[in-house]
Amino acid sequence: MGRMNVSLIGMPSSGKSSIGVILAKMMRFNFIDTDIIIQNNTKRTLQQIVDSKGYLKLRQIEEETILSLNPEHSIISTGGSVVYSKKAMEYLKNVSLVVYIKVSFEEIKKRLGDYSLRGLAKPKDQTIAEMYKERTALYERYADIIFENHFKNATIAAEKLKELIDENI
Repeated sequence: MGRMNVSLIGMPSSGKSSIGVILAKMMRFNFIDTDIIIQNNTKRTLQQIVDSKGYLKLRQIEEETILSLNPEHSIISTGGSVVYSKKAMEYLKNVSLVVYIKVSFEEIKKRLGDYSLRGLAKPKDQTIAEMYKERTALYERYADIIFENHFKNATIAAEKLKELIDENI
């Protein structure tokens, strides 16, 4: 089974990175954060990429980054817009168990705060509500597991998610 990896998908601020780091330690897996890889490779923040090259360029870089991964025993935290790339999602489904970390719209809105600085790969005129609705359908389509993250604490969330993963591997 070529799926001894777990990919975390979900909205920005859903907890992919914070839960992912803890989950990786619990499972003794590597932790890969594609947003950090992109920023290291381009020497720019995600927001700088969006500002200078546009959100579609960020999505393209995100796809290329995912397709270049060769993960083994890894937790992969993806950018929120990864689901717009069929190629990237097919690759992740081939090499990993895909977990959608689902958080309510109200909670995402609260966590995002001033999202203008977040480097979101979305059209300027798209509202957070529209982005949430559009992406939720895609996250649910690609997910092997949907994890409802209503936990206030990343450690507790990671423990609950690990139980769910153990049942599905």
